[in-house]
Amino acid sequence: MTEIIDSLADLSGRYDALFCDVWGCYHDGVAPLPAAVAALRAFRAGGGAVVLLTNAPRPPESVRLQLDAMRAPEDSWDVIASSGGAARDALRRGEWGVRVHHVGVWEKDAAIFEGVAAERVRLEEAESLVVTGLRDDRTETPEDYDDLLTEAALRRLPMLCANPDLVVDYGSRRAWCAGALAALYREKGGAVTEYGKPHPQIYDHARQVLTEAAGRVIPDERILCVGDGIRTDVAGAAGEGLDCLFIAAGLAAEEVLGPDGVPERGRLDRFLAEAKAAPRYAMGLLR
Repeated sequence: MTEIIDSLADLSGRYDALFCDVWGCYHDGVAPLPAAVAALRAFRAGGGAVVLLTNAPRPPESVRLQLDAMRAPEDSWDVIASSGGAARDALRRGEWGVRVHHVGVWEKDAAIFEGVAAERVRLEEAESLVVTGLRDDRTETPEDYDDLLTEAALRRLPMLCANPDLVVDYGSRRAWCAGALAALYREKGGAVTEYGKPHPQIYDHARQVLTEAAGRVIPDERILCVGDGIRTDVAGAAGEGLDCLFIAAGLAAEEVLGPDGVPERGRLDRFLAEAKAAPRYAMGLLR
């Protein structure tokens, strides 16, 4: 049974490193969450290493700029690993051809193409789709891309999905992510490769950057994954054999939390049973 804990400090001494989700755990899309910042600072002060592990469709340096703009304190993490960085590595290796059709917001996601010898072209000229998100997540839904994805599927174009998340919260606003387009494309018979959680590539990458940051190899049993996504953070940790702390005050808050902001035992158990998930720990907000 998943253990409900009060704070990260309850696990003091059990882990040497965290793979901590960013959106919904570290910040809410607008500003860092003070309790989460304090918890990660305390973990690092006790000798632990923190990898911010994010499905952001941008390389780590772009994620860092976003955190800087939020005035997120750099002493609350050691290193960033992102799905956008893993996707950019694949593009640089030429695995997606030299002519790609991009779906997303170029102004936000252009960094994924830095150092990539590929040309962005119209759909009818493309060898593959590179999807970083919707072009306008304030007004659009995945259904707005039905015609584009139908045509891409008929052309048998493989899709690189740089963010497997279905949705993300910007403060109180919920927006669709690239993972929702990937799910729709699969329904149409399209081939999709995703570079973030819960897929193995991002965890291999996270272990590598953790080793570089810590100066040593930290065994899996001393790594704790922290996240609010059942199908991404929790499923990814399970697939890698890593312990997981489920942050219930994120995407699943309405289904799981009681009026005091703490997971209710019965609601949590029903939610996890329906999701066929069994994280080792759960709590409300990361603190």
